[in-house]
Amino acid sequence: MGASHHHHGPGAHDHGHGHAHHGADASVRRLSLALLILGVFTIVEAAGGWWVNSLALLSDAAHMLTDSAALAFALVAARLSQRPPSAALTYGHGRWPTLAAFVNGLLLLALTAALMVESWRRLLHPEVVEGGWMLVIAVIGGLANVGALFALEGASGLNERGARLHVLSDLLGSVAAVVAALLILWRDWWIADPLLSLLVCVLILRSGWRLTRDSAQVLLEGAPSAVGPAQVRQCLGTVAGVAEVHHVHVWSLDGAQPMVTLHARLESGAAAEATLQAIHRQLHDGLGVEHATVQMESGACVSAGHAPCQTV
Repeated sequence: MGASHHHHGPGAHDHGHGHAHHGADASVRRLSLALLILGVFTIVEAAGGWWVNSLALLSDAAHMLTDSAALAFALVAARLSQRPPSAALTYGHGRWPTLAAFVNGLLLLALTAALMVESWRRLLHPEVVEGGWMLVIAVIGGLANVGALFALEGASGLNERGARLHVLSDLLGSVAAVVAALLILWRDWWIADPLLSLLVCVLILRSGWRLTRDSAQVLLEGAPSAVGPAQVRQCLGTVAGVAEVHHVHVWSLDGAQPMVTLHARLESGAAAEATLQAIHRQLHDGLGVEHATVQMESGACVSAGHAPCQTV
């Protein structure tokens, strides 16, 4: 006969929750400051890009506009994630930041593709650009992006990681605009404007794809990269009293903290409660698992509709 046991790791209800709450507060502060910096300069760069007829500046301003919206979305998600669990959302609101990261990744990919099309059009039909003012605005934009990156320093979750990628893409755009402005001032190479804009778009596509892929992995209940079923089985292989583990499932709400469910078949004569505590302790100490649900079994696997249990 099987019995299921749910467990949070040592100190998870108080100490762990306190860390999560403080971490969410810090995330809100970082995102708010970055949003303020980017929001103000988006208006400046958009007006300047239109004035000097620079695609590089307009591309960067478009990135910054999207990034400001992305940061606002990430900020709302960070606030929502602080809400406690409910009857409808029994795990709480921890998935909101991951959803925000996924949407941000899609926005980044879509915007970059549109800018690549416009850059190609400008390559075929170059337009005159005012290099002097373009250089001034691009330098100021670069400084604003550096300030936003510093504001997001210490970010580690997918949500803030997505925000940092957006800001970094803006910084690359500003650097490209500076280089293009210098080439225009030096040689009247107006083609440098769309050419460098296109180069930055190619670089940004890689980061945008990686963010979208990683957040989709979390939303699809995929195992975190550092912890999978094989690691769980290996971790529990030395626990006294455990004959084998099966039906191992690993996932995460936010892409950082792994969660585990498994069936553990006990050896003959093993003390169930002591073995259960040893399993949770091993998962916590060895893999950093704070939340685990373990079904203890002393005979045949108890799992309706699955045969054989050992294969899952």
